[in-house]
Amino acid sequence: MGERKETRSGNRILVTKNGPYLVQGRVPLVRKTQVVSEHGEPLAWRKCGSVEVSEPYTLCRCGQSRRNPFCDGTHRLTQFDGSETADTGVTVDRQVVCPGGNHIRVRYDDYLCMDAGFCANRLTSVRDLVPETADTSVRSQVIAMIERCPSGSLTYAIEEGEPDIEPDLPEQIAVVTEIAAEGPVAGPLWVTGGIPIERADGLPFETRNRMTLCACGRARSKPLCDGTHRPPHGDTQVALDAERRPPGRGLRAGLR
Repeated sequence: MGERKETRSGNRILVTKNGPYLVQGRVPLVRKTQVVSEHGEPLAWRKCGSVEVSEPYTLCRCGQSRRNPFCDGTHRLTQFDGSETADTGVTVDRQVVCPGGNHIRVRYDDYLCMDAGFCANRLTSVRDLVPETADTSVRSQVIAMIERCPSGSLTYAIEEGEPDIEPDLPEQIAVVTEIAAEGPVAGPLWVTGGIPIERADGLPFETRNRMTLCACGRARSKPLCDGTHRPPHGDTQVALDAERRPPGRGLRAGLR
């Protein structure tokens, strides 16, 4: 295990080998759901309540627990392979700049993207809006879209060379529900407030203000979410109709 990391509050999350997330400290657990338009476009987040927890507590990582979001030991019966494959680098080394910004510098880390959809609607996207940011109303819209991105794949600074400006988010974990064309979909665990996460394999893992952790057990970049929970992989998952999928789901393709 690498160097122990924790916040001033003592909060941290340990990824256990082929097992659950072990949450240490006084980390609140809440439920949040997407607020979407009549066209299915993600617009905002709604807090749907708090979940009572003890200290410490364990959260399911395999996606099969009957006590979701908590672990019930099912990973041992299913021989869950939780091998961590997430990049050990830092986001600043992977970011690309969205060209054309005026008094705003938008950066995008494709690796962190889990296609939550807040970066676009049926008419436009962050990529298309950035060149129009001389208009302060457009610039404000871009900032709002970026700050709703749960994974932190999109960030912004005001001028070149300045540090990124991050939304002021609490130290907490949110059990996320996404709203798809056919209904609600169980999403990732949304970790906010810069809570350190320690990998089971001891490799380095960047601490960030916004992180989305896999809760379905199928991500290819464990422990990070990569959006794999969205396509149908069983009776409990709801497919998002590709024809009604907001254009923001394809932002990563346009920035490569």
